Amino acid sequence: MRAQGRPGKAWLILALLFLFTLINFADKIIVGLAGVLIIKDLGLTPTQFGQLGSAFFLLFSLSAIAIGFVVNRVKTKWVIAVLAAIWALTQFPMMGSIGFAGMLLSRVALGAGEGPAFPVAIHAAYKWFPNEKRTLPSAVLSLGSAVGVFVAAPVLTYVIYHVSWHAAFGLLGIVGLVWVAVWLVVAEEGRIQIEPSHASFRESCAAAMRPLRSSTMIGACITGWVAYWGLALALTWIPTYASTVMHYSPETIGYLTAIQWLAGGLLVFGGGALSQWLKKRGSSSRRCRGVFGAACVAAGGVATIVMSHLEPGIAQMMLLVLGFGLPSVIFSLVPAMIGEIVPSAQRGALLGINTAVITTAGLIAPFVMGKLIETAASADAGYQTGMLWAGLLSIGGGLAGLLLLHPDADAQKLGAAASLSAATETH
Repeated sequence: MRAQGRPGKAWLILALLFLFTLINFADKIIVGLAGVLIIKDLGLTPTQFGQLGSAFFLLFSLSAIAIGFVVNRVKTKWVIAVLAAIWALTQFPMMGSIGFAGMLLSRVALGAGEGPAFPVAIHAAYKWFPNEKRTLPSAVLSLGSAVGVFVAAPVLTYVIYHVSWHAAFGLLGIVGLVWVAVWLVVAEEGRIQIEPSHASFRESCAAAMRPLRSSTMIGACITGWVAYWGLALALTWIPTYASTVMHYSPETIGYLTAIQWLAGGLLVFGGGALSQWLKKRGSSSRRCRGVFGAACVAAGGVATIVMSHLEPGIAQMMLLVLGFGLPSVIFSLVPAMIGEIVPSAQRGALLGINTAVITTAGLIAPFVMGKLIETAASADAGYQTGMLWAGLLSIGGGLAGLLLLHPDADAQKLGAAASLSAATETH
């Protein structure tokens, strides 16, 4: 049912969820920012550092699926509070003396807490905004990741190199606990929803299977997966690359990382806003969400490949922003497409499943890049090969999305199938 008009409260909740995603990505980027010192202090090889980046995603996907079903029954206010508390608490072990194994375990635990974060935040926001107004809130939450890095990168870099990388982790833990306290006081559930599902876990899984087989869901998983491959590389390897290959100072790396992510976030926000504007002007979801999003993914792949063949400089940095920013536009469009083809009772589960699938790229990409760097004739050659493959994957995924993303048609098919099933059961 529709919510009664409370636009002020809706935007307040969205603002808190924006900060939620901001903290989420600050937690993610810190290992990349502190990579040079972590490698030095712990004596890691490139492959081991890649494993450290991949460890974050070990339980990321599984927890996204599990919590996706939980939020069909439990209020998102409490789920989000627990997730954010886990993030904060996993930072504190890093403040003391810790080895490679301990850091791996901490990152695995953090990933388990962060895996469901974005789909649960989207699910919570959609309880306040109807379908025709959901692309912009999705873009706002996606922008939180970029702003998180933009705000956190210079601050964390300063703490890392002027105090210690251990202290930087502790700072994130404190910020996370403060956010949880504010959220528990202010947050409440939106009313654009049906009643919480009382179906069994088996019944919920069965209900989710039909949308999972739709071409839109398949296309959303493919385009999201290739986009997340690039995102995982940006989180883990780009700051270290800027230091070891491009020879930038720590302060410069902090600002460059911030600018890169802010520019990429603006691309995501702008893409989401443009898609919603086109939707309001009568464009089909196929065009303004499916085709537009897939084209951004493919264009990002082209930019990445060209970037990998350039010498360090302004042109390379601009293409780096486009290469990793344009594919991320799909992250603001996929939730709207999934929300369009499934009822709200299944939305949390389907968003969780989509996140689980696409984030498996994060488990693979950092390790593969580390292996390429370690086995290549030089670090430059290893990075170039890794970026080339990232670009090719993005182009292939974008082309697949152009063929598969048909949210309008799938919404009609799934709606008709659900109506037929209900009629059959009635008779």
